Amino acid sequence: MKFGGRRRVPALPYCSRLNRLQNQHRFFFASSVRRLQAKFPPRAFTSNGGNTDSQGNPFLVPGATVATILMLGALHARRMYNDKKIEEARERGIELEFQPDAKAAFLRLLPLRSISRLWGTLTSVELPVWLRPHVYKGWARAFHANLEESALPLEQYASLQEFFVRTLKEGSRPIDPDPQCLVSPVDGTILRFGELKGVRPMIDQVKGFSYSVSSLLGASSFLPLIAEGNVHEESSEEEKATTEKSKKTWWRISLASPKVQDPVSVSPMKGLFYCVIYLRPGDYHRVHSPVDWNVLIRRHFSGHLFPLNERATRTIRNLYVENERVVLQGRWQGGFMAIALIGATNVGSIKLLIEPELRTNLPIRKLMHSEQPEERVYEPEGIGMMLKKGNEVAAFNMGSTVVLVFQAPVPKSPNENPSSPEFSFCVKTGDRIHVGEALGRWHEL
Repeated sequence: MKFGGRRRVPALPYCSRLNRLQNQHRFFFASSVRRLQAKFPPRAFTSNGGNTDSQGNPFLVPGATVATILMLGALHARRMYNDKKIEEARERGIELEFQPDAKAAFLRLLPLRSISRLWGTLTSVELPVWLRPHVYKGWARAFHANLEESALPLEQYASLQEFFVRTLKEGSRPIDPDPQCLVSPVDGTILRFGELKGVRPMIDQVKGFSYSVSSLLGASSFLPLIAEGNVHEESSEEEKATTEKSKKTWWRISLASPKVQDPVSVSPMKGLFYCVIYLRPGDYHRVHSPVDWNVLIRRHFSGHLFPLNERATRTIRNLYVENERVVLQGRWQGGFMAIALIGATNVGSIKLLIEPELRTNLPIRKLMHSEQPEERVYEPEGIGMMLKKGNEVAAFNMGSTVVLVFQAPVPKSPNENPSSPEFSFCVKTGDRIHVGEALGRWHEL
């Protein structure tokens, strides 16, 4: 006689019931968000950060207000705890390394896109005029926002969403006038920067893990890459011609006639740099142009909406590649230029001020067949949309991350003229920076 035997239970029926239960929960949550969005349609913000009707609705939605206050309290408590841990590690000289944990796996099970849409609905609810200063001052105290820079009185921001994307007073962010200077497009913290080198160039997400530039910008991106010994002669002739032809010709060569290369042996051309800047919830949330340049194409990648805080960068693989993002690519006097706007939890809505009709964080059912990024080529082809240094480009609803990838002048060889310009960064990792301040400069040697 056998003792301790267990009755085997088929795993398949249980898994199928679990999947059905998860799908029911997701459907219920998504349908609830849609009902709230229908009842309280989001308010559009204007270029001056305020609303067109400053009187507002005198009635308050108690549930939305309570939920907003609880969310602010939870975010503040989490920020204080994380800041304390990071500060303690820095004092000990410890650089935190990549280390996946159970929380990162759990985040993949949550309907973060629907949660972000719900948060957007709550923050777009119009607040009573008398309550607005109290809510906004509480937010500023929790996340160290400077209310003295706001362009409008607090009473004129009808909702938290309008307050998040507020403009600043004239002169609050002076733009460095040096023509040989690339400025910061956002207020934020410098996470990583450097020059892209080697085969299949990578950007460090955190110590111990990196992601490829082509996966961030897209496989068909017109990054200035060269193949080590495998570039066709025809393509090299085209590259020489681009220095003498118009931007339109350069655009047609880059996209219509891409180089045929072995993907394993592709390396970046000399002088290709990157910079990663993190925006905290209390930072100014608008994105500006870092240089005078022509935006030729916009790409929208649908994806997850994981948080982008310090813990997430240490625990979630390919965080910036997996999250929803909008990438602008074009050309400036130094060559290639790209800005990647990374969405995050509660920041699924990325507003392009140069393309107001763009919609992000759409319901999953509308994205099932869009594995490739949705693209738009700005007209006129080859010239695109011209932006001046300091022009407004986009806005986030809360904290997020911006990644710059760009070419800049460097000496091409030791035998080159010693007076050739050379680009160098003028920031350090961990520095706080504001819109218009210099990220790097190039100067005569």
